[in-house]
Amino acid sequence: MKTFWNRKGEQERLRAFLAAPGGGLAIVYGRRRCGKSTLLQRVLDRKAVYFQADQREAPLQMQSVLKALSPVLPDFDRASFADWDDLLAALYARTTKRLCVCLDEFPYLVQGAPELPSVLQRYVDRPDGQIKWILCGSSQRMMQGLVLDRTAPLYGRATQIVKLEPLSAGWLTHALDLTPADAVESYAVWGGIPRYWELASEHKDTESALKTLVWERFGVLHDEPQRLLLDDMRGAVQLYSVMSLIGAGCHRVSEIAGRLGKPMPSLMRPLAQLCELGYVRRDVPFGENPKNSKRSLYRLRDPFLRFYFKFVLPYESALAQGLVAEAQHAWRAARVHHVAACWEELSRLSAPWIWSGQRWGVASSWWGGAGGPVEVDVVALSLDGKELLVGECKWAEKTAAVDVAKLASMLRAKAATIPDAKGRRIVPACWLGGGATAHGHIECLFHPKEVMTALER
Repeated sequence: MKTFWNRKGEQERLRAFLAAPGGGLAIVYGRRRCGKSTLLQRVLDRKAVYFQADQREAPLQMQSVLKALSPVLPDFDRASFADWDDLLAALYARTTKRLCVCLDEFPYLVQGAPELPSVLQRYVDRPDGQIKWILCGSSQRMMQGLVLDRTAPLYGRATQIVKLEPLSAGWLTHALDLTPADAVESYAVWGGIPRYWELASEHKDTESALKTLVWERFGVLHDEPQRLLLDDMRGAVQLYSVMSLIGAGCHRVSEIAGRLGKPMPSLMRPLAQLCELGYVRRDVPFGENPKNSKRSLYRLRDPFLRFYFKFVLPYESALAQGLVAEAQHAWRAARVHHVAACWEELSRLSAPWIWSGQRWGVASSWWGGAGGPVEVDVVALSLDGKELLVGECKWAEKTAAVDVAKLASMLRAKAATIPDAKGRRIVPACWLGGGATAHGHIECLFHPKEVMTALER
């Protein structure tokens, strides 16, 4: 996979920043392997200075920065500076034309020189500055603390802030040259992380990729969740424990607290942190206010993390001995159910975009009912507020006929238990994937091709 997929909006914003007159500051951040460095190298021209920091001591880092600057400022690397203030003073004195300096993995520089953000602030604030700074980092919390927190020295200085999110699922059909149905199955494993797609593309199929990259103890992604958390936290034991329990099926705070032997209030902060980092999401039934709903369910947001905590961590002892058969067997036995859950999620995400006529708001699921538990996979309100979409998601490995007319009748009955349905026209819908085929008629019917096309955004 050599093509750079999507990121059009991010590229446009960064190019607008680079084209604006004078100096300035832009921030690019997001979880590891999302393509931040590739994005930067794509928008920067040959005259820009790109430096990727590491975890060496500050004097060695400064010397490397000087070396990176020397192609545009000849002999600059021959100078010696006592600290970052001296270095930046000399840089601004030598710079007479517009210059872009990109510091990738900026948090590593700050670890060795905590004063750097404050020093940089003074130079970014100079009205006569000709230097455009782009600061980039994988440590989301550290980047937020350095530049997005109100108490941070660089707060309010950035004119562009780009948080790089995982790619939308629709691009996977192009990236790995897959059919829409196969792309759904692949997305259920790799999620929207471009580097995972790139690694998977080097293998003949998903299972061989999993064996080499994930299940083998020296695989590139074998310890990926721990690395993700260590990018953001020094002590990640509690967060990792919470994630592992959610991945094992503990979706309520009470369940997580019971398994950890801790009071529920003590878990609100780590859960909030995981949600903030994008690894966990908090679901509430459609129509309820997230701020005061008491029916919250916590789920892993990332498909790869969901796969990892189901089919890797429980078999860690065997995998450490090079025995992958047990994990492979578990994956083969539960693969259809795992993909079906991902299909349901993709169906909800596609709802606002898949229609050619009526437009819908953000879709979610609904659960409740006074007469017993009732669940609806997809619920969305039309933008004019007159209609309510209620949908069911079906995924089958083998060919299986679904009576969608009967399904439509069932959905109408379920909709009667949803408080927000009163006074609105009910629109039944069905998302069929895998080997599931439709028998009968339903008002709206969608397949992987329509879903993946809608999710090319």
